[in-house]
Amino acid sequence: MAMARFVDVMLLVLLAASILEAHQLQVSAKEMQYHLDSSRYGPGSLKSYQCPSQCSRRCGKTQYHKPCMFFCQKCCRKCLCVPPGYYGNKAICPCYNNWKTQQGGPKCP
Repeated sequence: MAMARFVDVMLLVLLAASILEAHQLQVSAKEMQYHLDSSRYGPGSLKSYQCPSQCSRRCGKTQYHKPCMFFCQKCCRKCLCVPPGYYGNKAICPCYNNWKTQQGGPKCP
C-alpha cells in the first residue's frame, strides 16, 4: 500500500517536472527567436516604405490604434526599425527605445 502511494507520488513529480521543462523550452525558443532575428529587427533593418506594415503589426492589439500608429511610424521613419512583438522588446532597437518625450517618457510605442 505504501509502495503504491510512493510510486503515485513519484509519477506526479515526474509529470510536473516534464511540464515545467517543456514550458521553459518554449520560452527559451521565443527568446532565441528574437536573438536570432535581431538583424531583422535591429537599427536600420527597415526601409521607410516598410514602416506602415511593421507598425500595423506592432499596434495590432492596442485599443489606442491611431496614436500608436502615428508615433510608431514617426519613430520608424527616424530609426528605420520597429521592435518585434506587440509591446516591449525595445532594446533590440536602441534609437526606438531611447527617443523620449519632453517629459522623459517613451516616445515610441
